[in-house]
Amino acid sequence: MNEIGKLDFETALSGKRVLVTGHTGFTGSWASLWLRLLGAEVKGFSLPPDTSPSLYIEANVSDDVDGVEGDICDFDAVQKCFANFQPELVLHLAAQPLVRRSYREPVWTFATNAIGTAHVLEAARMTSSCRSVVCVTTDKVYKNNEWAWPYRENDALGGKDPYSASKAAAEMVIDSYRYSFGSDSVHPLGIATARGGNIIGGGDWSEDRLIPDFVRAVNSGGTLSLRYPDATRPWQHVLALVQGYLMLLAGLERDRQRYSRSWNLGPHDTRQFSVREVLEILARDWHRPQLDYQQNPLPEAVALALDSSLARNILGWQPPWDTDRVIKETAAWYRAFHGGEASAREICLQQLAAWRRELSEGAHP
Repeated sequence: MNEIGKLDFETALSGKRVLVTGHTGFTGSWASLWLRLLGAEVKGFSLPPDTSPSLYIEANVSDDVDGVEGDICDFDAVQKCFANFQPELVLHLAAQPLVRRSYREPVWTFATNAIGTAHVLEAARMTSSCRSVVCVTTDKVYKNNEWAWPYRENDALGGKDPYSASKAAAEMVIDSYRYSFGSDSVHPLGIATARGGNIIGGGDWSEDRLIPDFVRAVNSGGTLSLRYPDATRPWQHVLALVQGYLMLLAGLERDRQRYSRSWNLGPHDTRQFSVREVLEILARDWHRPQLDYQQNPLPEAVALALDSSLARNILGWQPPWDTDRVIKETAAWYRAFHGGEASAREICLQQLAAWRRELSEGAHP
């Protein structure tokens, strides 16, 4: 680890008041569990869970978070939450995160991802206690030229589908707030953007995602339909991203100007894993469903990779698990949960403990 070594970021966040938007979601649930473990006071602002089952409910995350139900498209509700909680730090996760859903509901996707982000940043700017915001976007904000080399933070943004375009638009909103208000003499605000890849891990039951679709096919005995079996993605465990988000929050506390920028958080594993290869590893560690190959009527990127050397060298971000381990631990989570071996909360805490232990020991792939 470099700037923020090993688990030093946890010490920096202990006791802080942290507002997590989207806390009822898959990533928000894992983030809330980790923040509470390190002693932060966590407040959540989110719509109710939109999947059944949901990690938020199954892992009893509400025991750790004082949650407020609300929509980031409702500025009055966002502002009220900030005013009541007076957060010091904000982890902004709330979003419409599904590509295929964005084709069905493009206006709502743009409103949530772009205007909703503006609402969160404006509420943060108007709240004197708030010092820093980490906004989570995606690797899909880049203008994807389907080239062989990874994208860097200074590459052009774009987005052909509504989801990607809405996240690129959110990046422009964030950039505007960072430039216009980051050095405000009365209330300077640190704003970092985290661009992560395809997140996998236990507790995700979203629609139209590879791992949840695999789990549903295994449990139902049904068929798993594949749209692009040879497409490669930057697969990474949800804890790798959460680690990066927490390190950015700690970095902003240390040096607002240095860390107020965009950061790629892609896998350090240089091997490219296709959808087909991920499924093969999952099948070896659990069960093989019947597969059906379908032509996808909606365009999706075939190849996408991130250059995360900035996060590795400046932030010191080094997740301890490689892609094989990530996939195996994901299969183990669902196998244990659906097999009744342990509760969702117990499995999450066990995997989080293993991740933190290996991180503290300096383990890396």
